[in-house]
Amino acid sequence: MQKGDKYRLTTVGGLAALSLDALSSVAYGPEAIVLVLVVAGSAAVSWTLPVAGAIAALLLVLVLSYRQVIAVHPDGGGSYAVAKKRLGRFAALLAAASLVVDYVLTVAVSLAAGAASLASAFPALGDHLLTLTLAGLALLTVLNLIGVAESAKVLMAPAFLFITLMVAVIVTGLVRSEPVAVIGTDEAPFPVLEAVGILLLLKAFAAGCSALTGVEAIANAVPAFRSPAARRAQHTEVALGVLLGVMLLGLSWLIRQHEVVPRGGVTILAQLAAAAFGTGWLFYLTNLAVTVVLVLAANTSFGGLPVLLSLLAKDRRLPSLFAMRSERPVFRYGVLALALTAGLILLVVDADTHRLLPLYAIGVFIGFTISQTGLVRHWFQERGRGWRSRMLLNGFGAVLTCVAGIVLLAEKFHEGAWLLLIIVPALIILFARTENYYRAIAEKMHLGQIPPPLTCTPDNDPLVIVPVVTMSDVTVHALEAALRMRGEIIAVAAEIDPAKTKALSARWTEWNPGIPLVVLPCPHRNLVATLTGYVRKQTADRRHVTVLLAQMEPKRWRHRIFHNPRGPVLATALRARTDAVVATMAVRID
Repeated sequence: MQKGDKYRLTTVGGLAALSLDALSSVAYGPEAIVLVLVVAGSAAVSWTLPVAGAIAALLLVLVLSYRQVIAVHPDGGGSYAVAKKRLGRFAALLAAASLVVDYVLTVAVSLAAGAASLASAFPALGDHLLTLTLAGLALLTVLNLIGVAESAKVLMAPAFLFITLMVAVIVTGLVRSEPVAVIGTDEAPFPVLEAVGILLLLKAFAAGCSALTGVEAIANAVPAFRSPAARRAQHTEVALGVLLGVMLLGLSWLIRQHEVVPRGGVTILAQLAAAAFGTGWLFYLTNLAVTVVLVLAANTSFGGLPVLLSLLAKDRRLPSLFAMRSERPVFRYGVLALALTAGLILLVVDADTHRLLPLYAIGVFIGFTISQTGLVRHWFQERGRGWRSRMLLNGFGAVLTCVAGIVLLAEKFHEGAWLLLIIVPALIILFARTENYYRAIAEKMHLGQIPPPLTCTPDNDPLVIVPVVTMSDVTVHALEAALRMRGEIIAVAAEIDPAKTKALSARWTEWNPGIPLVVLPCPHRNLVATLTGYVRKQTADRRHVTVLLAQMEPKRWRHRIFHNPRGPVLATALRARTDAVVATMAVRID
């Protein structure tokens, strides 16, 4: 096992940690198809299975495609990595923007839908949806800061319970000729508002493709797997495709067999569970499992988005801190950025799922289309064995996802999808401006270039300044460290409290460490301004000045709040306002 592998995912762990978004989408994917078809009357619901079959065919294309993406781009990134290599800068930025939107909305939608589902079973919670979503968000954030492998272990039990129950609903429901129970309130007869035609079927197809959200997450998070990472990710992608396809087709078959139509107060999936199990304990267990998995589906984004943000940071399209790992290893800043953004969105929409859905799937279709198009170009340029059939497969997938995205954007435009025309360009501009900034800095600092011969003349009169507040071991350690440095050493104290400064001077004279103490007038009692002003005067004649700052470092992190944070504040001010070298040292407290 390679170093750090114990914190990474196995194939089974990857299925639990990265696939719940896609698998849980069967809770609303088939229902989305029914809600579109029912405008043509109750009889039109029989078209659910053919539409689901078309979506399953697209799913097959996507799974095969993302297996190829994983093989070609084992560092992760999915459609972003493909676009960057094959389609150029703009396509890469567009893919990155669409992925970021989708990941953030996956968290918000999954948590809001989970809270709403729970409140359906326990009406008393209906007034606390926002609190429930934020609590779930906090829990997932903590789990992922601990490490994605640990979070995968937590997710395995509910994931496999959900899969088992969905398969049981399908098998049991298909065996029964009549529903065991019918739940929900009767709706008025559905009037025929339009005929079943190509346009209606395209709308149903586009709406049902919301069941495909999350299929790309595994390809985006390949580095999160144990070695061999690419092979494990490919196996996980295939397992996801098989499970999702079986559940999507099976539930759609049940909808047609039992002629299920929308009813008041219940979901289509809840009706199917009642039809299979009745309203006993299995019915409640199924609905509770759906609620839990919808909430945990947000974990897909916590596995995928931090990896994507790290790739963007390495490409200088986001601040470099997003590429930093913590000890686990976890992309801590990516996890925190996702949690804060999703939390803000939930606050803005008050955890209302329906206000988020119009934006949800369109970003996925953008990524799908770019990824497929990039692979078409890849096969055309590489022309390896079987390149024609692979190119045709990816080209067909690109056309399908492009059509679905356009139809969904047009249908949902007035329901909020127009916001994507603002959000996506804004993200593209952010990525581009960040990249331009780093490029300008690299040119200015001659990054990566061989510098000319050094012409610096030795400084014969360097100065080391040691700020002193009071007599303590911190002062002693700081002066001992200064004595090991070359040059003149001066201790300085700001006269904020004249009485205390006078006492300090008296003790200093009595101690006589051989280092002078300079007392700086401080009429405004501003330590930062006084010290930075003094250091600026010392560096005015190009003298080399080092400021040595010492501070206590307690053993327990919670004890830090008891200590004065003047050290970091002084260091920040000195670096910003002077040309001195600022050195910091920690005096550890056992």
